[in-house]
Amino acid sequence: MERIAIIGTGLIGGSIGLALKGAKLPEIEVIGFDTERDAIQEARRRGAVDRGAPSLVESVRDAKMVIIAVPPLAVRSVMQEISESLAEGAVVTDTASTKVEIRRWAQEFLPEHVSYIGGHPMAGKETQGIKFADAALFKDTTYCVIPSPQASEGAVKSVLGLVSVLNAEPLFIDAEEHDQYAAAISHMPLVVSNALFSLVRNSPAWGDIAPMTAGGFRDVTRLASGEARMSHDICATNDSAIVHWLDRFIEELRRYRELIQTDRKGLFKLFSEAQLQRDAYILGERPQRSPATELPSTKDAISGMLFGGLIASKMERFEKDMGDGKSKRRGVLDEDD
Repeated sequence: MERIAIIGTGLIGGSIGLALKGAKLPEIEVIGFDTERDAIQEARRRGAVDRGAPSLVESVRDAKMVIIAVPPLAVRSVMQEISESLAEGAVVTDTASTKVEIRRWAQEFLPEHVSYIGGHPMAGKETQGIKFADAALFKDTTYCVIPSPQASEGAVKSVLGLVSVLNAEPLFIDAEEHDQYAAAISHMPLVVSNALFSLVRNSPAWGDIAPMTAGGFRDVTRLASGEARMSHDICATNDSAIVHWLDRFIEELRRYRELIQTDRKGLFKLFSEAQLQRDAYILGERPQRSPATELPSTKDAISGMLFGGLIASKMERFEKDMGDGKSKRRGVLDEDD
């Protein structure tokens, strides 16, 4: 049995485990570790892991892939603790919402004989914990993939195999770009949601306001119900990017404030433009990007990719046949199609 270790069996780690077990990949054992014993017991009961490990070190021993699914600041201590127990050639990935700091910790603590591939599934809920885990959580969502320069091609393929099992779409992106863009579309909504709720809730008139609250207020403040530690860690590991977008948001609010006070016609035009642009976005209008990465189409291929054996052997044969290896970037699994 080949081993995948999932460190952190909350919403994200538990959902990954459910998806892996639901795919019924042959000869794969999913080991879970969580500092909360109840989380591991629930993960086993729900079938997200085959068994729980008694310690963090034991969870990664002999694992071919290690998935770190803990709050951002906790990733540092996890990498530090598991570094000496990682198997030769292991693939280490994570699911944290920020990437620059975590890439730096990977370079600092992980040994040279493993490959680190940063990851961030753009999916989640405001409700946390294994009891809310869902194998379909990642279906049709974007999964950011940020390989380290030292990562092997087989390791990248392994993470792409995982993305395929999750039914997500991979997006290769630089760590700095990721953190800037995530600050705008993920971390800013988190901060704004909390700020608006705190503003209104702490008003002396809250007792009279609360009965009037309805869908709009609940929708905009939904993220304030998220786990406080996760929100804190996101801001602590991506502070400069979040502050950049906060400053821009403050300027945008000032623009709206000015129009509300002085230019009703301009205000209507601004609301109309925002409505049309958001409606187009909701209907699927997107800027053109690079073609999507081709993923394996069979469970056997995915299983082989997860552990490098199939990729390694086919790469070796491919390079031998092609000689100069110029076609190396094409899919090495085409011979199975």
